[in-house]
Amino acid sequence: MIDKILLEKLKSNFSEAFRVIKTNKVRTFLTALGIIFGVAAVITMLAIGKGAEKEILSQLELVGVNNIVITPIPEKEKEETSDEEGKGETKRFSKGLDLLDVESIHKNIPTVKASSPEVILDTYVINKGRQSSVKLIGVFDSFFKITNIDIEKGTNFSNKQSINAMPVCIIGKKIEKKLFTGESALGKYIKVKDVWLQVIGVIKEKFISEKAQEDLGIRDLNKDVYIPIKTFLVRYKDRKKAGGKSLDTRNSFVFFGDDSGPKKRISRGNYHQIDKLTVQVSNSNELKATAEILSKMLRRKHNDVLDFEISIPIHLLKQQQKTKQIFNIVLSIIAGISLLIGGIGIMNIMLASVLERTKEIGIIRAIGATKQDVILQFLSESVLISLGGGIIGVILGIIASYILEISTGIETILSLNSILLSFFVATLIGLIFGIAPAKSAANKSPIEAIRTE
Repeated sequence: MIDKILLEKLKSNFSEAFRVIKTNKVRTFLTALGIIFGVAAVITMLAIGKGAEKEILSQLELVGVNNIVITPIPEKEKEETSDEEGKGETKRFSKGLDLLDVESIHKNIPTVKASSPEVILDTYVINKGRQSSVKLIGVFDSFFKITNIDIEKGTNFSNKQSINAMPVCIIGKKIEKKLFTGESALGKYIKVKDVWLQVIGVIKEKFISEKAQEDLGIRDLNKDVYIPIKTFLVRYKDRKKAGGKSLDTRNSFVFFGDDSGPKKRISRGNYHQIDKLTVQVSNSNELKATAEILSKMLRRKHNDVLDFEISIPIHLLKQQQKTKQIFNIVLSIIAGISLLIGGIGIMNIMLASVLERTKEIGIIRAIGATKQDVILQFLSESVLISLGGGIIGVILGIIASYILEISTGIETILSLNSILLSFFVATLIGLIFGIAPAKSAANKSPIEAIRTE
């Protein structure tokens, strides 16, 4: 019975609150603006935060856990003039990053769990008259495990295929779709440049955003063709060899000209045998120490020439995550300020409403309304204003999230929890900032209120 009476009171209060709000539409809307923008900011902030979290996790999956990436730095291919005055500036020779370095790393650094070098060639693939541009990648069989690439169909390279430089390949999903529309590529042959390769596997398709490719130096793996690294070096290209003979390893430059005049020296360009080396350590705590050891060892082997760069992708990702968290904190503060302003606006307008309706309050108190009834009446109005602003704010926040994603490329993910949280915050703001005006109205003496002109 008591619950029924309370429900009737609440229904009556909200009905009266709706009437008052409808009478003062413009004032109510202006009052709710702070709530509207605050709720919209909360929803947008949570959507950006969810999107950033998903992006970080997907990027971490792409670069692999506990990985260190070593990339060579080729000499710029340009001609320089050398004369007698410049003889003092002798450039040290480096053999470049090669498979011997990979072997030394495994032999001398116990924290290294696995590694895979990569040799990359921009070329083309042909099948049934269809030609596509691809990146041909020579790798170890450990490459797929280190970089979290799943082979959806077929198998990885066997020891026999790797050791004997057999013409086999594993292709990206997009290559299969383009060259073998509606059929499986397994067991079939494709011609990559001048060599026929048998497809023994197809990797699972992965979505890689352009931003991830740019920030982390990741290729679109779905468009790659992978072969054993020995197959690459034997059947395609080995920068350690030219015309079947080893490159001259005595000088960093090749000099032209007679003894009487200045000489031209032409840089070697990319003299590195491999284009990238991914090293995986056993424990994430060992990443920094292992990277330092790698740097010292490689500098010693490269005659103290810093012709390589070492990076730890997970540290880069953590830095990105920290930056995004700071951005979210700033956005949260802005949202909080907007909600605070909205709450103050509600309190001010409700106090003004109490002054305007002093006589009305006196009359309803005189005919039997209790202080609790008056408090509920004014709280109902403030909550209704907040909820109305919250609904508009949710709609605005959803629209803002989609516009932000389309215009900037920042991924945003909307969730039901963020919408429910926004409604909860809006309701809470209405209750908190409506209490003071409601108490002010309830504490007025009925006789004095009726006498007020």
